[in-house]
Amino acid sequence: MDLHDKEIIPGEILPVVIIGNGPSGICLSYLLSGYTPYLSPEASHPNPLLHSKLGEQPHLSLLEQDLEYLCEGLEGRSSNPVAVLFDSLLLPDSDFGLDHTSPLEWRYEPERAIPHLVLGKGPPGGAWHAMEGSMLTLSLANWMELPGLKLKDWMREKRRNVRNDRATPAEIASYYQHYVSQMSLEQSFACGTTVTSVTRQPGNQEGAPPCWRVSGLQHREGEELADGSAVSEAVPFSMLAHNVVLATGTHDIPARLGVEGESLPYVCHSFWELEAAISRGELDQSSDPVLVVGAGLTAADAVLAAHHLNTPVYHAFRRSVTDPGLIFNQLPKLLYPEYHKVHQMMTQQQYQPSPPPQDHAQNLHDHSSPSSLPPSSSSSTSSPPSSYPGYLSFPRYRVVALRPDRKCVLESDSGQRTVVQISKALVLIGAHPNLSFLGDNGRSLGVNPDEPITCRRNPIEVDPFTNKVVAADGPGMYAMGPLVGENFVRFLKGGALAIASDLAKTQGVGGRELTTDRWVDRQATTQTEAEACVGDS
Repeated sequence: MDLHDKEIIPGEILPVVIIGNGPSGICLSYLLSGYTPYLSPEASHPNPLLHSKLGEQPHLSLLEQDLEYLCEGLEGRSSNPVAVLFDSLLLPDSDFGLDHTSPLEWRYEPERAIPHLVLGKGPPGGAWHAMEGSMLTLSLANWMELPGLKLKDWMREKRRNVRNDRATPAEIASYYQHYVSQMSLEQSFACGTTVTSVTRQPGNQEGAPPCWRVSGLQHREGEELADGSAVSEAVPFSMLAHNVVLATGTHDIPARLGVEGESLPYVCHSFWELEAAISRGELDQSSDPVLVVGAGLTAADAVLAAHHLNTPVYHAFRRSVTDPGLIFNQLPKLLYPEYHKVHQMMTQQQYQPSPPPQDHAQNLHDHSSPSSLPPSSSSSTSSPPSSYPGYLSFPRYRVVALRPDRKCVLESDSGQRTVVQISKALVLIGAHPNLSFLGDNGRSLGVNPDEPITCRRNPIEVDPFTNKVVAADGPGMYAMGPLVGENFVRFLKGGALAIASDLAKTQGVGGRELTTDRWVDRQATTQTEAEACVGDS
């Protein structure tokens, strides 16, 4: 929906602006729209201590309860206590493969709604619309769902069974887009928007309190041309908000190696570039090997995609295959057979340089052609017999240089170098968020303010029970999702609960309470006076 259609009044201060319309922003919008979780009177939770605590004040919604008290003693796969709590309530004992019914019941209470606006560059669903559409998601399908709409029920309506209890990114993206429509959240979403600035606005002499100014561009289809096409126009907007939520995710800017030759045309930094090369017929079993750099799940997907085509693969990564921090060592084998397969490949098909100098030189020559990759027999001199022909891993190796002749120089931890001939290099080592709308790209907000914000190494530092940004320029700034280290949808929902709970408890502070009805009434009475489509500029 266009911001123009929202009739934002010049000088009006919105209660909440959410930057990012992925699952984080969608889930928070759901909670701010009046959908309220309660403990169901007839339900029970398998954790008796948590059930007892919830039963102490059953008349209170989860948003009104003491989240820190409820979190005490809970353990889970997230370091965020509220994420563990909400996940435990939505999917009790799911880590054990059990399918307990959630003890929560959702009531629509519009009087509790907090007016808000969700800004996103594309359609609701965020980065899921840009992800590769055929691989299965890491998480079980029900872990990807949002409150109030079972993903499996939606899948059945689409006349499709969920494979292996998991779904594809394309299906998940479609589900999130449908969710916004099904829950009637569209009026709070403004898509096609790019935020360019978020700054703290001081109060003024007329009594307006300090707040946040959010500025940017909304891309809209403009005048239609004679050939039927339309000119896209970027309309500036600027609005004021008491509270700003950072929910942009971390998929905007692919991480780079920072080595010589990384900008050469055959070097890619995203999975879709591999997909595009495959669709163009550039890769097959006769190609020189594809070099995959990285040991995360996207890198594993690239290995699987190339291996499926019988395209030979070199796989280089900095960690040991036994490193407990490696994601493959944290995944249950039965739930993730394809990733377990990649881990087996990484373990069993390791590059073994021969010690004598003359043999080593021959080894480098051999490993410059696909024929030297491990065959299914024991004829290879540098690797053991292989169950995975056409694949070779380089654990604890880093890329030193990429040359114009498509030769890549790899260096081990011990300093030994190997040169391999490749067709393409896929650098899949993570991504950074685009926080260019904040000063110094938001560095000052990180756990380590001297480093760039990253999901794993340096997330935004927030209060664990409210998700308020610790180092913000003023009150009313929150962050959630991958920006605070939560990569999995099942756990980022906890950030939505923490923020919605804090907002519900503070809306009356300082005379800022504003229900949806009052907001709509105020909009209607001043609609004819508003000439601008956005806040004062």
